[in-house]
Amino acid sequence: MTIIETINRAAARLSAHKVDNARWDAELLLCHVLGRDPAWLLAHMQDRIDEQSLRLYERVIDRRAVREPLQYITGKQEFWGLPFKVTPDVLIPRPETEFVVEAALKAVSMTIAPVIIDVCTGSGCIAISLAKELLNAQVFATDRSEQALGIARENARMNQVADRIRFLFGDLFAPVKELDLRGKVDVIAANPPYIPMGDLAALQPEVRDFEPEMALIAGPQGTEIGTAIIEQAPAFLKKGGALIMEMGMGQTAGFSSIIKDTGDYKTIEIIKDLAGIERVLVARKA
Repeated sequence: MTIIETINRAAARLSAHKVDNARWDAELLLCHVLGRDPAWLLAHMQDRIDEQSLRLYERVIDRRAVREPLQYITGKQEFWGLPFKVTPDVLIPRPETEFVVEAALKAVSMTIAPVIIDVCTGSGCIAISLAKELLNAQVFATDRSEQALGIARENARMNQVADRIRFLFGDLFAPVKELDLRGKVDVIAANPPYIPMGDLAALQPEVRDFEPEMALIAGPQGTEIGTAIIEQAPAFLKKGGALIMEMGMGQTAGFSSIIKDTGDYKTIEIIKDLAGIERVLVARKA
């Protein structure tokens, strides 16, 4: 069987299982199996595929057909132009989370050696991206999943910033309470769980059935963890320091009200993603 015939058959199967971008996934998965890039694949469509590669390819197509995310099959995802290892222990980094990184870089653009805390670090994509951009930054990253922290540490080593990030196990700010950071932090970045429990069943199978629930679901309202971050962050932020947090659709008003009610913040900025959804809030400590 030729490569083009193999791809056509796989794409038809994925389409029958309602996989979005079925042909693209079929091509990427064959690149993964063969250890080649898309340009090579395009130039060798009439080549025959060997039996061993074909069997391996059929197995990965089986996985994608049951809606396992492409990134968990290949074990990787790009974020901020950097490679990241991903497994079912961590949320797959999304493009919209890059707005958190952008806002954090803007917030410390005039700071020589910023101190940064990344809570709910997951794969470490935010902390690692910031450490890669800010050579003099002191970065702390926390997560309540030991498995996620293991992946984050691997990613830090792969991206050569492991010596500049301290990964800490625990819920939100609990791991940094004993450190001398109160009132000294320039940026607190967060991509916390923000999906209400009642919305879980309606999520895409790739998300609902494969990504870690503890990284998705915040509670009945979806704002529980974000609220805790808003309330606890001021103790660590320096005057003028920024809390930069990703949020879900429709959560702006609720979080803005909570921020104002604390009396600890002086300004609130809302950043929209490329789809026009209010995605990131930036709150400066008074």
